[in-house]
Amino acid sequence: MKTDLSKYDNSWYQPGSKLKTSFWYFINVLFFLNPLNPVSGIKVKLLRLFGAKIGEGVVIKPGVNIKYPCKLEIGNHSWIGEKVWIDNLGQVSIGNNVCISQGAMLLCGNHNYKEPTFDLIVKDIVLEDGVWIGAQSVVCPGVICRSHSILAVNSVATKDLEPYKIYQGNPAVEVRERVIGDGIATPAVK
Repeated sequence: MKTDLSKYDNSWYQPGSKLKTSFWYFINVLFFLNPLNPVSGIKVKLLRLFGAKIGEGVVIKPGVNIKYPCKLEIGNHSWIGEKVWIDNLGQVSIGNNVCISQGAMLLCGNHNYKEPTFDLIVKDIVLEDGVWIGAQSVVCPGVICRSHSILAVNSVATKDLEPYKIYQGNPAVEVRERVIGDGIATPAVK
């Protein structure tokens, strides 16, 4: 068998009304992707207006691309860096005090390469409290980055990251423990 994209059908996937998603497209271009709008407060209000759950003290830098606000939740005091792409075909839940650095991608969608129709696969992403996603890194569909884990610069998370661990590479592997503060490792809580 061969891949036959003429048979591709994702009509089952309905992220919201066509009118609302079309309107969001223009808001996203004007206020989020536009590098001339550095004001986080306006972006937070627009995200809330379109159904996102956004906490207090959230910073959203210029050039951020968000697919569907209704599938986004961000906790308090989290930072979204320049040119981050949140391709949230599924739910993306970002905890408190999370840092997503420049150019990182959160990808909730993929395709089933084993099927000739290349079917769409959608899975949620969770970034728990204190997570840091390094610049130019990728979090793949279905991944949970547990409390205070780190995905190093230009790495790819294809599996869950354990708490207080640092991951690096493609695919990302654990390279060491994350130590915060006085040098005493915080015990991982599951």
